[in-house]
Amino acid sequence: MCGIAVVVSREGAPVDPGRLARMADVLAHRGPDDSGFLTDGPVGFGFRRLSILDLSPAGHQPMSTEDGQVAVVFNGEIYNFVELRKELEALGHRFRSSGDTEVLLRAYLQWGGECLARFNGMWAFAIYDKRRGVVFASRDRFGMKPLYRCVTKDHVLLASEIKSIRASGLVPSAINWSTAARFLLENRLDETNETFYEGIEHVPPGTAFEVDLRGERREWRYWSLESPRQAPADAPARFAGLFEDAVRVHMRSDVPVGVDLSGGLDSTSIICATARVRREQGATEPLLAFCYQAPEFDESAYISDTVRQTGATLVNLRTGAQSLWDDLTRMLWFQDEPVHSMTAVIGYQLMRLAAQHGVKVILNGQGADETIGGYDSYFRDYWYTLVRGGRLRDAWSQVGDYARSHRDSRPVLVRRLARHLVQSELRSLGLYRAMSQSARVRRLRANAWFEDSLREQLPLDEADPGVDLMSSLRHGVTVSPLPLYLRVEDRNAMAHSVEARLPFLDHRVVSFLFGLTPEWHLRGRWNKFVLRESMRGRIPESVRARVDKMGFPHPARRWFGNELREPLLDILHSRPTRERGIYNTKAILRDAERHRQGEVDVASGLFNVAEFETWSGVSRVGNG
Repeated sequence: MCGIAVVVSREGAPVDPGRLARMADVLAHRGPDDSGFLTDGPVGFGFRRLSILDLSPAGHQPMSTEDGQVAVVFNGEIYNFVELRKELEALGHRFRSSGDTEVLLRAYLQWGGECLARFNGMWAFAIYDKRRGVVFASRDRFGMKPLYRCVTKDHVLLASEIKSIRASGLVPSAINWSTAARFLLENRLDETNETFYEGIEHVPPGTAFEVDLRGERREWRYWSLESPRQAPADAPARFAGLFEDAVRVHMRSDVPVGVDLSGGLDSTSIICATARVRREQGATEPLLAFCYQAPEFDESAYISDTVRQTGATLVNLRTGAQSLWDDLTRMLWFQDEPVHSMTAVIGYQLMRLAAQHGVKVILNGQGADETIGGYDSYFRDYWYTLVRGGRLRDAWSQVGDYARSHRDSRPVLVRRLARHLVQSELRSLGLYRAMSQSARVRRLRANAWFEDSLREQLPLDEADPGVDLMSSLRHGVTVSPLPLYLRVEDRNAMAHSVEARLPFLDHRVVSFLFGLTPEWHLRGRWNKFVLRESMRGRIPESVRARVDKMGFPHPARRWFGNELREPLLDILHSRPTRERGIYNTKAILRDAERHRQGEVDVASGLFNVAEFETWSGVSRVGNG
């Protein structure tokens, strides 16, 4: 819910209310229900409200204490606010509202910065503590809710979206070409705290910081993924209990709640748990499930089984290549930065569909792949973990079980594992980084689409994903791809004044998962093993036993060879693209023709170039 904007004047000058209003107004989509402002000398808070809990005026923000000494602006949800409120009341606190914002405020009054460890939720907030002369701010453990920061000579600026900081008029809107080069040359997004704009950065997930009225900042991490590993015999039962409670608290809302549904394990687990909780609560209104199915990727049988079990009302998204392309420009304005594929536009349209049906809160399965082990590459990391642990017979057996239900043969898989082991040894000898960088340079030089002027902008840093399973999972959560997916999810939902909630990223669930031994993540042919075991009898068996994975797929290869070929060519031939000075347009056009003829598949690269140029146009205009 909501959008926040904060200005701290480092020279003590009063904050300009007009500037604060512009920063908040550009976030109106995040909070169409109310707005509010606070200015106190060199500190200014702006707020846009999406009413989810306590729909009354008592939930207005900025929210201040009775004496006006402490005030908060808050974007997100504290799911355990009911329990925290009872605890705070027992300590003598009295409440004027029924929502979670005042619980957050009074938790800070009671425990200071230590309150963060008590929160179960997603958040980005700022608290002005006039008593201490500081602004205290924090972002949730995984970065589900956004918070951007820009520090200039005279100001510290915070906001829920980049466009809000740009609307302040205090920041030049120069493209950060190192970030752009990572994207165009290596398809990397949201892997660092940098953004596509010079001087504007993400506040890292799991961090808190204080800014005093001189602009001096102290920042610290309050949470990490480190957990001791264990192998409880009752892991599925314990996980099932945690997950069910996570869904239960994520359903706390004073407005309608719906679910995004594919035919996969994650969203099916969520909607089935939601249906069970609703039955316990005696809910009577229909449970709406929003779905997209491309004709080329049929998941209807799995979805039908789930709808039958839950009694949900299925709402299908009807769209196609041209409709998605037509929405790309508008979606990029809300996103502020490029996205990974046309799947993001599908997500944008699904959230619009939910809003059109009166749903303000959507539950979905983001985060399960990265925390439980849903990507195919994790099998190689698991087998490596077994080998390095001296369990060669187990590794051989696991590779064989996997091969029997997948396309690749055991010899092919063993050769891949051997390469993985060799790379690991090279890492330990300190040789791998040098060899990897050399191979990276060769790949970049072989890419004929881009000029040296762009390659020169690419930083030499390259995050090491690790080679064992738990290191790879940690990398997936903290570096790539989860940060990107969370950014896309939030902006797509808030573009339509919808709040996306992610039960798999309940920190209790994640801590439990990272405390398990690798066998509970992958086993034999099964990914997400503990989830599959915990869902026996709880979801349709057809979904629980699926080996393949889709997740709102779309036929991008066909689209860029047919329906989207003409708009793509229009962008490649446009004057801004030609004058950019970073493309070898002749090479791109040659490969686009080869793509059309079916000789190669470069749909991803074509989309990246097209959307970068589209985003650049949106960025120059500065509005939708």
